[in-house]
Amino acid sequence: MDFSDVAERRRIGPVSPGTVLAEEFMRPLGLSARALARALGVPSNRITAILGGGRRVTAETALLLAERFGTSAEFWLNLQMMHDLEEARRHVGRAA
Repeated sequence: MDFSDVAERRRIGPVSPGTVLAEEFMRPLGLSARALARALGVPSNRITAILGGGRRVTAETALLLAERFGTSAEFWLNLQMMHDLEEARRHVGRAA
């Protein structure tokens, strides 16, 4: 493993909730976006958009994901908030 970014205190890019959802939850369980959407009772384009980074995790979706995966809604909302904050830092840094 390469931890040079940590040792040199470089910021790594923000990890989107969609990436966490795909890599840590869906992939290990062999779930497709369509299968997850069906299990949650939401349109499949909602899950696809979250996975692609084109849609934020809302409170409603956070509750559904938490129930499905045995996490908390706060877990999903915090992922979203941290991702948004990192994106804002990058944007503000470019604007300054």
